[in-house]
Amino acid sequence: MNEKKTKNETWEWIKALLIAFGLAAIIRVFLFTPIVVDGISMMPTLEDGDRMIVNKIGYSIGKPDRFDIVVFHAPEQKDYIKRIIGLPGDEVEYRDDTLYINGKPMEEPYLDKYKKEVTEGPLTEDFTLEGKIQSKVVPEGHVFVLGDNRRKSKDSRHIGVIPIDEIIGSTKMVFWPPNDFGFVK
Repeated sequence: MNEKKTKNETWEWIKALLIAFGLAAIIRVFLFTPIVVDGISMMPTLEDGDRMIVNKIGYSIGKPDRFDIVVFHAPEQKDYIKRIIGLPGDEVEYRDDTLYINGKPMEEPYLDKYKKEVTEGPLTEDFTLEGKIQSKVVPEGHVFVLGDNRRKSKDSRHIGVIPIDEIIGSTKMVFWPPNDFGFVK
């Protein structure tokens, strides 16, 4: 009788572990996944090596918002992390280190600290959307993205607009290293 109880208990543990692994796999594949920031293109907001959680369900039930930090499949068969600047139908222009969306100047408070550190020239060079992607507006179903480190970022100025269906998800939370733990803007 004792041997049967041990087998039942072992089987219950195996089932519990299988269920736990199954749930973890479902959560990782469909809901949330970790990502490691690779490079300096999002500095000073994100540092090389920061570990973040990507929300994969946000855009399946909602739409991207301007200034969201997103992870997407880039044309180079690599995942990039950048900030959404232009939404479908937007005119995007940079003039005198100021972002203009549909002709209106936009605040970018996440760049304030970095702009103060720049001593030579603007942080972001002047450009128009038409000059970068040969279109006056961001096409339907696409977004225009930039890295916060505007001088050292390979973004929509170089690779073009990003199809919304190539966006894996948005990210707002750094969980490692501990001194960077928290939400980013």
